[in-house]
Amino acid sequence: MEKFFRLSENKTTVRQEIIAGATTFLTMAYIVFVNPAILSATSMDQGALITATCLSAIVGTGLCGLWVNAPFAMAPGMGLNAFFAFTLVLGQGATWQEALGVVFLSGIIFVILTITGVRKSLIKSIPLELRLAVGAGIGLFIAFLGMQTMGLIVDNPATLVGLGHFDTKLALSVIGLIIMILLEVKNIKGGILLGILITTGLGILVGEISLPKTLVSMPPSIAPIAFKLDILGALKPSLIASIFSFLFVDLFDSLGTILACANEAGLIDEDGHVDKIDKVLEADAAATIVGSLIGTSTVTTFVESASGIAAGGRTGLTAVTTAILFFITLFFSPVIGAVPGYATAPALVIVGVFMFKNLLDIDLRNLQTAIPCFLTIIMMPLTYSISLGLAFGFVSYVLIKIFVGKAKEVPFILWIVAFFSFLEVTGLTKSLMSVFMK
Repeated sequence: MEKFFRLSENKTTVRQEIIAGATTFLTMAYIVFVNPAILSATSMDQGALITATCLSAIVGTGLCGLWVNAPFAMAPGMGLNAFFAFTLVLGQGATWQEALGVVFLSGIIFVILTITGVRKSLIKSIPLELRLAVGAGIGLFIAFLGMQTMGLIVDNPATLVGLGHFDTKLALSVIGLIIMILLEVKNIKGGILLGILITTGLGILVGEISLPKTLVSMPPSIAPIAFKLDILGALKPSLIASIFSFLFVDLFDSLGTILACANEAGLIDEDGHVDKIDKVLEADAAATIVGSLIGTSTVTTFVESASGIAAGGRTGLTAVTTAILFFITLFFSPVIGAVPGYATAPALVIVGVFMFKNLLDIDLRNLQTAIPCFLTIIMMPLTYSISLGLAFGFVSYVLIKIFVGKAKEVPFILWIVAFFSFLEVTGLTKSLMSVFMK
């Protein structure tokens, strides 16, 4: 391990790396509960989703550890899974098989952009403020979804939304949210996971949840969802824009996480560049492709990796430890399957808060950037669509630059992105693609 992971060179030890990997796992293990709960809304098999979630995390995190030798962990991304379930399938009427095809194609494009170097130009063309706004908007969107699943926010014919009626399940869910908040405020590792488990325990005590017959078993088969993706169906006019939306969100999410964690992990070189960033992004894209094949939404680099890095993780041994713990988790599927939606929903609210913190780094005093950022953030929950939020942000940014006489500051690639975003906002994408297909 010393030779393979270069532990001494990175000023770390086996013990330190294992502790760091376990810390990362504890802070992100909630995804094993939450991802199946979100994706099963599309009628996908929940047991198979538990296995697919763990396997995709093992693949992505294992690649980071063994191939890149970096302390990053990967799993199906929050926000992207909500986009998959609530925008594509429940919102646009796509089948979950077509949605998996969208994820697969976005992963393929991600690989091509990274290998050819186009990725760097694409990143530079999108203003930093808009990138930050994407994260904040997704945070607001998934917090809204969490409150809906809790039953805290419900339909209201007069005002569109309103406060839900308190019953036993909502009360338990709110208690779970309070527990998570208190644990996170106290900076207790694995606070979200502990909150889910405590809420589930309370549900068992009051008779809302039945105990599983066994705690340990072989993992559920992934046969109901594995290799069921519909790639040709993903190419239909109404889904073309979604492929690029997945690509943009995954790219910004992964890049933001890597940049945030790289300095503390010692991955910044003398010129200020992030060492191994291309390999991390390639591992991210490869894991997304594998994830779509076995039946889950986009796999991305988790910001919770920062907790393991803060605990001393510096090499791929941290990631390998996290991957091994996800493998062990596979055999506790009966326990995971017994956890109800109202116990996992508060986790969406907490993760939404973490993502919304991106707002702090946006200069809202400059209206030329504040308005596009605001539209990006607010339109995601209001339109129930991450892709439309992105589209409003890109279009408004370019229009404002034109009106203030700064059109030359808009990179060429952003003009192209804004054009297709305009087609998406106005609904012309479907019409033009229908004509093209004929």
